[in-house]
Amino acid sequence: MSKKGILLVNLGTPDSPETKDVRKYLNEFLMDPRVIDINPVSRAVLVKGIIAPFRSPKSAKLYKHIWSKETGSPLLHYSKLQHQALQQRLGNEYQVELAMRYQSPSIESALNRLKTALVESIQVIALFPQYASASTGSVYDKVMELIRQWPTIPSISFANSFHDNELMIQTFADNGRKYQPETYDHILFSFHGLPQRQLINCDHTDNYCLKSNGCCDSINDINKFCYSAQSHHTAKLIAEKLNIPEEKYTICFQSRLGSAPWVQPYTTEIVAKLAKEGKKRLLVFCPAFVADCLETVYEVTEEYGAEFKALGGEHVQLVESLNDSPKWIDALEQMVRGS
Repeated sequence: MSKKGILLVNLGTPDSPETKDVRKYLNEFLMDPRVIDINPVSRAVLVKGIIAPFRSPKSAKLYKHIWSKETGSPLLHYSKLQHQALQQRLGNEYQVELAMRYQSPSIESALNRLKTALVESIQVIALFPQYASASTGSVYDKVMELIRQWPTIPSISFANSFHDNELMIQTFADNGRKYQPETYDHILFSFHGLPQRQLINCDHTDNYCLKSNGCCDSINDINKFCYSAQSHHTAKLIAEKLNIPEEKYTICFQSRLGSAPWVQPYTTEIVAKLAKEGKKRLLVFCPAFVADCLETVYEVTEEYGAEFKALGGEHVQLVESLNDSPKWIDALEQMVRGS
């Protein structure tokens, strides 16, 4: 009996926390034209001449901080657990493969395993709840680049986003509920940032994005593929599940790179603002990530935690990501089966 192929793809992680492997990872990641969308010559000069050489040693220190001797990178560790749990859940009718957009295991190797297994179809799930050209778009671009070289191309399907998936929302809410959100002074929904120009490029009308305040506050036909609008929608759905009033939470964006304007408000500025207002305890959700990683475990807990305390705050509590929660595996199974 022929099988159906499932390809799970997350962003990626260095093969080790050593500087040379971090540099290799950053070079591949940042040289992607969908990530740094400027002309190729400028991108090469910026990445290979400035960012990768200078950022690699600093990033290596951060990776060493979160790296486990037993399981390695938390992102890869939890991605493997998700892969294994989904395969077990789906059974022999399906073959599930895991890949990273950058580094190992590669998309090419995962696709080759599916081809060798003679699957009748391939369903690609990029593990990013909100659509962005630099993440989901890049994964699908790479998949199509590789598969178009195959003499025989099976039926292929892609999931654009799952920012409002009910089971995913419930999992984030369940994880947050354990910390009793009502006992915190303020709640942050911190999403990974993007340059504003990438949001504007998703506006096919050329007359909506960032033209007015609140253009991302709700989903409509114009902004339905907008990363920021989908992020706002995800946050609001989680807040509704937890009965968090609007005045008690803020949607913000982290991990800014470079001097160009990115999606705002910036998480670091919101953390500073709340500290100056006298807030003492912050609870932080990161619903752009389905597995804990450098941006959650270190950036939120360590960096923002230190910034908050330096300005008079007391505690920043990270809500863990979806990781290997059974309800999140339910969500993945639901996506695969279309139920």
